Amino acid sequence: MRTSRLYLNRLNQAPDHIDAVVVIDVLRSFSVAAYAFAAGASVIYPVETVSEALFLRAAMPEAVTTGAVAGGDAAPGFDFGNSPTALQNADLAGRPLIQSTAAGVLGLTRFRHARALFAGSLLFARATAQALLELNPDEVCFVITGEWVDRDGDEDVACADYLEALLSGANPDPAPYAARVRDSDFGRRFLAGTNPSLPASDLELCAVADQFDFALRAEHRGGRLELQRYRPGG
Repeated sequence: MRTSRLYLNRLNQAPDHIDAVVVIDVLRSFSVAAYAFAAGASVIYPVETVSEALFLRAAMPEAVTTGAVAGGDAAPGFDFGNSPTALQNADLAGRPLIQSTAAGVLGLTRFRHARALFAGSLLFARATAQALLELNPDEVCFVITGEWVDRDGDEDVACADYLEALLSGANPDPAPYAARVRDSDFGRRFLAGTNPSLPASDLELCAVADQFDFALRAEHRGGRLELQRYRPGG
């Protein structure tokens, strides 16, 4: 199984033919998605813009919204920001979630035509690797979304490195990868305590390996992109 990497910040156009893609956003889009499912969300609809999310919520009164604009501030008019702390104790039992973020969700929508498309985060990296090993694609492309002009994106690169090691058959210690999430440019902003939209508790909830036993797979249903929990071997 070959692996490759692309950086969303450097990408002009997504390649036409990719077998399997893992769009990685550790801080925080897909960590939020994992905690949303743990809180009972039935499905997640990733949509590219805030206006699209609000339009979809108007058509789905039972849905809740989560997301942020570039930089991490909560999207205006949303029920939740892009914060696992806010969702950790939420009751979303049976409710659909609409998610819009400037990095992770954008990456998913850019690669929506991949044969197999997964959201990636350290929280469920081992389950994602197991799901990919079951599919056995010729190539897995890791899409790094956290790199920006002022951020090294190493939280996502660390997750890609961990996934790559797992796919190669290794059984690495996850602790160094979690440490890289905390030590990344963006991770240190959560510890600085200068931005209320970036609480340190979010970093602690995201910088954990293999907290959940499910992967997050994106598929087309009813004309929309959906994220669903996928348990390998199930």
